[in-house]
Amino acid sequence: MKPTFGQRLDIVTRNSLPVLFTLVLVLVNVVPLHIPGFSRIVPVLPLLAVYHWSVYRPELMPPLAVFFIGLIYDILSGSPLGVNALVFLTIYGVVIFQQRFFAGRSFVIVWMGFGIMAFVASVESWILVSILSESIVEPRALVFQYILNVGFFPLLAWLFLRWQHFYLRSD
Repeated sequence: MKPTFGQRLDIVTRNSLPVLFTLVLVLVNVVPLHIPGFSRIVPVLPLLAVYHWSVYRPELMPPLAVFFIGLIYDILSGSPLGVNALVFLTIYGVVIFQQRFFAGRSFVIVWMGFGIMAFVASVESWILVSILSESIVEPRALVFQYILNVGFFPLLAWLFLRWQHFYLRSD
């Protein structure tokens, strides 16, 4: 039986929510909090979302969406254009390449994998920004940002997993 228009619209809407949630995190990430120095160490929430969806539901986070999420993040955050787009795509690509490793693993393993990927993302970002600015960028802020990224991952993953369980039950 062919699905109705309403059913097709429901499916399209649900399948686009991971990308939309990630775009919301981009906006949340760039909201000024007026805390001195916090903007340099704020966790990169879209990176957490890209990693999470790449592990659990990669078909809902296509590479083109990852690229545009990174580009939008670059534009809104004031980062050099393309840096986060490339960093997000790198993380996405590595996770997709290692999909078999992540399949069926415990949350602790996925979290440890994120710790490694967040470190790779921090180093890659630092190198790219240093090259583009033609000077060595002070890496201390990246250390704190890395710690916050790894610390925030369980909270966001829990929220995304709750949504995912609801989503899967209603399919």
